[in-house]
Amino acid sequence: MILEIVSPEAKLFSGEVTSVSVPGVDGDFQMLNNHAAIVSILTAGNIKIASNSFNLGNESDSKFIKSNDQKYHLAINSGTLEMKDNKVIILVD
Repeated sequence: MILEIVSPEAKLFSGEVTSVSVPGVDGDFQMLNNHAAIVSILTAGNIKIASNSFNLGNESDSKFIKSNDQKYHLAINSGTLEMKDNKVIILVD
């Protein structure tokens, strides 16, 4: 699936991922390939991204942390998420 993470300042990530976990209002949830369409509000927490090839631009590289489980984490204060047609768009603060 395709994931885009956008902040008011810049596009932080755009690429193919295998899964993404986000901090929803009622707790963390994960989306995999071909997940049902969803719109959600996000709370403070970490976005966790799993990808076979993770390419970041120089500007947003410092915002992501690589964990021991080969996932990348991005701390957010809040945001919104839309998944439709196997594409996830996350707007973060």
